[in-house]
Amino acid sequence: MNQQESSITSLVAAFSRAYHSQFDTPKIFDDYVAKELISQEEYQNIQANMIQGIEFFNKDIATKFKDNSKELIKWITQVQLSPTPLARAAYCERVLHSEIQLGVEQYVILGAGLDTFPYRQQQGQTMLEIFEVDYPTTQASKKKRLQKASLPLLNHLHFVSMDFTKHFQAPLFVEQGFQSKKTFFSLLGVSYYLTKLELASLLNHLFTLVPSGSSIVLDYADESLFTEKGLSNRVENMVNMAAVGSEPMKSCYAYEDMERMLDRLGLLIYEHLSPTAIQELYFQNRTDYLCAFETIHYMHIVKK
Repeated sequence: MNQQESSITSLVAAFSRAYHSQFDTPKIFDDYVAKELISQEEYQNIQANMIQGIEFFNKDIATKFKDNSKELIKWITQVQLSPTPLARAAYCERVLHSEIQLGVEQYVILGAGLDTFPYRQQQGQTMLEIFEVDYPTTQASKKKRLQKASLPLLNHLHFVSMDFTKHFQAPLFVEQGFQSKKTFFSLLGVSYYLTKLELASLLNHLFTLVPSGSSIVLDYADESLFTEKGLSNRVENMVNMAAVGSEPMKSCYAYEDMERMLDRLGLLIYEHLSPTAIQELYFQNRTDYLCAFETIHYMHIVKK
């Protein structure tokens, strides 16, 4: 995302996680800290803006729930906003916990926004060095929010300020104490906005820093991104919102495209989750609107 929009993007993502934690059952990903980083005024403003824009998402729903603001918020959040952020975060942290057991010592969150993992860590994980990478403005805002929420800055949490998609600067990691140790990266909600060359370059920069066995979880859009409408046109809505926001989605991949690109970089696909697999793993037997987002896949990728 561009620098001016990054804080808004991270705020809406945090809203969707906070809403899920408070109101949805069962939980896919319980980010019970997210609500602490959003003011009540911000929370209400996001809800008001969503209600005002409901006709963009679905005119039939706008009519059906015209006088029921709670149901409108639930519909927009569960159908459009939450499915991918919730499931990919759940998958990413599941893999992370497994990697910690296998000796990972560093965790790098690319495009961290208002991620709250350091404040939800389980006992015994405090030795993990965490590096959050994002724009300086986003990180400055986050530090203020942590202070207002009475959440301390942690010794093992390091903020690395950069636009990693355009100007990757390895020395900034080293300055924050990053070492060539087994590392786990997360790159969530980013690949769609990069060209294929930019994504390949970023992955190459990252894995040059770390030894074999280091890995990354990322999400990507398949080749139907620009033709699939999705449930209640939500895929088309997502693509259109990105374009209107002056940050168009640029790339989608067939599985074989990803496989070839990663092989050239000395990386292999350890696990791949299709939308069908994501549905079965995280959304099965729900009675609300939540279901896996069409066209979006997850991968756990390992350096050979």
